[in-house]
Amino acid sequence: MKHFYVPDIRELLDTGAEKFGNKTFIRYLEDGEIIDKSYNDVRSDAVAICRYLRKECGEGKHIALVGKTSYRYITYLFGILISGNVVVPFAPETSSADGISLFSSADIDVLMYEDNFYGRAIDICNSVSGIKQSINITDEDDYEDILAVYSDNSEYAKLSDYKVDKEKCAAIIYTSGTTGIRKGVMLSTKSLVANTMYTDYCEALGEGETALSVLPMHHVYCFTGDIIRNLRDGVTVCLNGDLRNLNANIRLFEPTVMRVVPMIAQSLLQRAKALSSRNPNLTPEEVRKRVFGKNLKWLISGGAYLNPEIVEGYDKLGIYLRQGYGMTEAGCRISVPDERVSTESVGRVIDIADVRCRHGEIQVLTPSVMMGYYEMPEETKRMFTEDGWLRTGDIGSITERRELFITGRLKNLIILSGGENVSPEAIEKKFAAIPEVQEVQIYAENDRIVAEIFGNRDYCEANGIDDIRSTLEPKVKEMNLSAKASHIITELRIRDIPFEKTASGKIIRKRVNVS
Repeated sequence: MKHFYVPDIRELLDTGAEKFGNKTFIRYLEDGEIIDKSYNDVRSDAVAICRYLRKECGEGKHIALVGKTSYRYITYLFGILISGNVVVPFAPETSSADGISLFSSADIDVLMYEDNFYGRAIDICNSVSGIKQSINITDEDDYEDILAVYSDNSEYAKLSDYKVDKEKCAAIIYTSGTTGIRKGVMLSTKSLVANTMYTDYCEALGEGETALSVLPMHHVYCFTGDIIRNLRDGVTVCLNGDLRNLNANIRLFEPTVMRVVPMIAQSLLQRAKALSSRNPNLTPEEVRKRVFGKNLKWLISGGAYLNPEIVEGYDKLGIYLRQGYGMTEAGCRISVPDERVSTESVGRVIDIADVRCRHGEIQVLTPSVMMGYYEMPEETKRMFTEDGWLRTGDIGSITERRELFITGRLKNLIILSGGENVSPEAIEKKFAAIPEVQEVQIYAENDRIVAEIFGNRDYCEANGIDDIRSTLEPKVKEMNLSAKASHIITELRIRDIPFEKTASGKIIRKRVNVS
């Protein structure tokens, strides 16, 4: 494991301003106008928010931050992190009931929210006695007043002369809870920053690039990758905002790189294929420019399995799409894309981490590892081996070249009555190449393997498929011919509605007795 100096976030902001100055760091669209904020602007505005928080809230407070990705959200997030307080970000879709439960478990002292959350904010504050302050961060006049009153030249300037302890908890990020209760992952400043200090395996990524930030900022994958890493590297970050505006914003901002999840990558590729189908005389380069703009070189995928066929589709367009792998408990990244490794892999392990496989489980040693789960000492203890390695819960393997392969999750492993171990993910991946399937879940019932499927209605309608079962049955039979005896699908179930999902869009797995 690589040893190195880890700066704090205030140091990154100061260094970014010194090194890149008036170069654009954050770019966004507001009321039809493109707004550019420089490295100097971001540093100045974040430090002003820090002073405001230190005067109004003090330090050591747990501050819930609820909102969509915006420039203001980013400066509040930075401001909390450099003020000696703890940020606890939540999705803007968080319901009142979930908010009451999660805010109570996280011991929230202060709630900062946007206008759309106002009604739920009232419900939550009325039910969670620990919340002493609530602040609406939407009003532009209030925001500008804060920046002016708490500027570098104000009477409050010395409030930001504060050194954050990099080893203390700086953020609590709640996991999605795909198979159990949601847990608050405690990350220090050291965790957040150290995880961005790896050396990229792809020379095209770095200073001079323009990134389009697509994913939700309350996810550590987005904040550390799109914001902290790019702050360090001198990248211009364009904010997409609403996912419905993605196609227009790709053309508007002309990014060179984007971080996505497989669903977004697949959706964009389908647009390209549809365009090519309607216009067969277009070259792959012309298709690429119309859908992805003239500059896009890289898509970095994470969060879920990436079908190699999607990778091949992008290769034909002259765009590198590769995947990495990580988890919030590791500070995020464990492996990152490398165009020289197998597309079946999840990339190459970063140079600041070590990975080993014990009894099939991937285990990690990294300086960015979490401090633990908030107020859950027993759950925290179970996450680490006796010699201090983080247990990922994923099944896989690693090569001598540090290529990492994932085959499933330990907690999802199906154990049949005969003792056979079945990874449902290994079977589910086979359905990724079947266009009639939108969602699939594999589970065992009465010692038999069941495939439950929600069909791709758009595809079926476009291709005149009325009976999806009749279409899928022969494909499942063919799949079974090459499967192990324990992995043979004995029942196919078709559902009418999508599977229930977590806040991050992951399918919540069924728990079924196998015998």
